[in-house]
Amino acid sequence: MQFQQLQYFVAVAETRHFTRAAERVHVSQPSLSQQIRALERELGAELFSRARGNIALTDAGEALLPLARRILADADTARHEVQELAQLRRGRVRLGATPSLCTGLLPDVLRAFHDLHPGIELLIEEGGSHDLVRELARGALDLALVVLPLPTPSPALTTVELLQEDLVVVSSAASPAPRRPVRIADLQGEPLVMFRHGYDLRELTVAACRAEGFEPAFTVEGGEMDAVLGFVRAGLGLAVVPRMVAARAGRDLRVTALARPGLRRTIALAHRSDVAPPRAARELQRLLLRTRTAAPRGAGADA
Repeated sequence: MQFQQLQYFVAVAETRHFTRAAERVHVSQPSLSQQIRALERELGAELFSRARGNIALTDAGEALLPLARRILADADTARHEVQELAQLRRGRVRLGATPSLCTGLLPDVLRAFHDLHPGIELLIEEGGSHDLVRELARGALDLALVVLPLPTPSPALTTVELLQEDLVVVSSAASPAPRRPVRIADLQGEPLVMFRHGYDLRELTVAACRAEGFEPAFTVEGGEMDAVLGFVRAGLGLAVVPRMVAARAGRDLRVTALARPGLRRTIALAHRSDVAPPRAARELQRLLLRTRTAAPRGAGADA
């Protein structure tokens, strides 16, 4: 049974005339008749009664007609759905990102993507790079923004470096201004507000302090990005955060650069090497790759 044969069958059933049906489907009448006979042979039953030139459906034809219409309708729906996806009218993108990138980098990029493709659903998952790599590997994400180097390098992933971003020190605007610029060694003995375990920023900050020969002192630890910034605003201590996050944090926080060489992190876009991202994900990937210039970096002045 061929799809085209069902089209011809429905045309004859609706027009009750072979010639008019052939005109409707834009084929010759002999070709249409031949295909109808082939369909009847395939099904083992006559579909039309042709007595005295009158075309009527047989019992077999009556049984087939609603099924054939449903098959043709489903095919039209499938064609429409695929075209919608191909033209980015519908679909979804599953993007993973570290919480700081959700706060700093993503809002502007996602707004630009939504303006271009308002029908695409954006599903965002926040997590540390280790968790995001695992979600990518099991197919739960299309793309992920991660911090390099990856905690567990994986040959199954393709990573493209997007940008390098400086880290800065934030403090309450009401607290005494720290010396400018701040060295990592200056954080010894200073009360720090620290992220929960699993945050790339926590690991980077603690490693930098240990490289200077001291263990950082935490007044509060275990928070997410918004909580950490809130605790800093309340005067509970300092925090080391990405510059893009600090730029969005508001005037009630003081932002101070780290003295050279400072701290910098590398942001990369990752996807599975063995599976091409969906069309909508590739469009978001294209927008993200436009950020491959370095993030703004400050000198030593407060901002």
